[in-house]
Amino acid sequence: MNGATALINTLADCGVEFCIANPGTSEMHLVQGLDAVPRVKSVLALFEGVCTGAADGVARMTGKPAATLLHLGPGMANGIANLHNARRANSPMINIIGNHPNFHVGYDAPLTSNIDTLARNFSCWIKSESTAESLAQDGADAYTASLRQSSGSTGQIATLIMGADAAWGDSPGVAKPNAIPQRAKVEESAIEASAKAIEAGGDTVILLEHHGAEQPAMAAASKISSKLGCRLFNGTFPARVDGGPGRVAVSRLPYFPEQVLATLDGVKNLILVGGEIPVSFFAYKGKPGQLVPAGCQVTRLSTVEEDSIDALKRLADRLGASDEAVISFERKEIGKPSGELNTSTIIQSLASTLPEDVIVCTDSGGGNAAYSFCQNTTQNSWLSLTGGAIGQGAPCSVGAALACPDQRVLAMLGDGGAAYTIQALWTQARESQNVTTVIFANNSYNILNVEYGRLGVTDVGTIAASLFDIGNPEVDWVALAKGFGVPGGKAETAEELCALLEQSYSTPGPFLIQASGEIKR
Repeated sequence: MNGATALINTLADCGVEFCIANPGTSEMHLVQGLDAVPRVKSVLALFEGVCTGAADGVARMTGKPAATLLHLGPGMANGIANLHNARRANSPMINIIGNHPNFHVGYDAPLTSNIDTLARNFSCWIKSESTAESLAQDGADAYTASLRQSSGSTGQIATLIMGADAAWGDSPGVAKPNAIPQRAKVEESAIEASAKAIEAGGDTVILLEHHGAEQPAMAAASKISSKLGCRLFNGTFPARVDGGPGRVAVSRLPYFPEQVLATLDGVKNLILVGGEIPVSFFAYKGKPGQLVPAGCQVTRLSTVEEDSIDALKRLADRLGASDEAVISFERKEIGKPSGELNTSTIIQSLASTLPEDVIVCTDSGGGNAAYSFCQNTTQNSWLSLTGGAIGQGAPCSVGAALACPDQRVLAMLGDGGAAYTIQALWTQARESQNVTTVIFANNSYNILNVEYGRLGVTDVGTIAASLFDIGNPEVDWVALAKGFGVPGGKAETAEELCALLEQSYSTPGPFLIQASGEIKR
């Protein structure tokens, strides 16, 4: 058994189910290993940003890492934008990056680069000195590292830089999986401090992020809210939130800083669960970066790496709220809209036709805006653009569909973001995935129009306008989808959009809808 085959067997024994690959010459022995170990499903993507985004989608829906297979430094560089998003989502992932053998690196061959330096930007664990003897154990260690909760925004991405000589050399065999890391419990002092802050009175907000955004955590927080009147929020772009009728009702913080400050105006106590103090997505002249109102006391219940579910249950016990009611979203009938497409009618079309138990991947302002309108229709899992690097939605939908093949996936993409990783459609077609892709085709980087206006600019010049315009020439998204093997249709009215959505949900396989209209953030 060579090192590559020992590595793949080890990852399979640890629990890795998928390897999403765009291999090159340096990885041929690993491809041979994947061929020998069908327990790991091999999935080809045409672009490395699809590989990394799809692995992110798998992680968000399963809590386990998928592997990616990337070709040296340039191949990894093509996937970095979605590795950034995955890091911000705390998604477990194992990147296997092929490299030249040590004896060849010194020759400065065309694809030689400093992979370690690039990988430090998104990795919590890196190994670049593997040998044929150590490679299997390095794989087991990478798996463990991806499940170990890291502080701050370090993330949970393990990067194994595999020299070709480690892959082709003789291996002593498969390594045993390590013990699975466990989250640390919060200190009792954090429970007591949070309880005292809430009992002190005044408007209190509990901000639930990461582990604190899982249903058991939010249920405990909802009991506290029922007893003491606290308001509950998730962050603006959570990695995953399960919502819909029967699930815990929690609002989201808005996007723009003045909207966040208005939402938190008058708040006396802010309790952080699994996340950080809200910050402005971008810096604005004369406006604060941290979005906490004056006079508000901030108390931390749990950090991102701690057990927020246990902490909230203990806090509910301490406050005498364990037997209180959990407030859930309620089902409401939403009628289908009619007329021209705009932000309102598109959102209503999506909400009124949403299938049960759908997974939603968003990579657009319009998609994010639809969240609150869809929580009273059907149960859903909502995967947001965590790191702001557009081009996540379509690859993430590939990963979600791999992880949950029996569920319909809905990808809501802006046309700007869709152009970054449109190759995801090809993998959807190849894998016969049940993914409905809606592209909001307003032929513009509309958020940039909004941000430019926030500078106080009222007269947009010709050059500036051209840098926000992606309608010259217009992209025919349905034709592009057909070229990748995905059927589709165009909608210019709400009636057409509803009909196409329902057609896609009732038909197995992928489908693309180009929704054209005045779609704003």
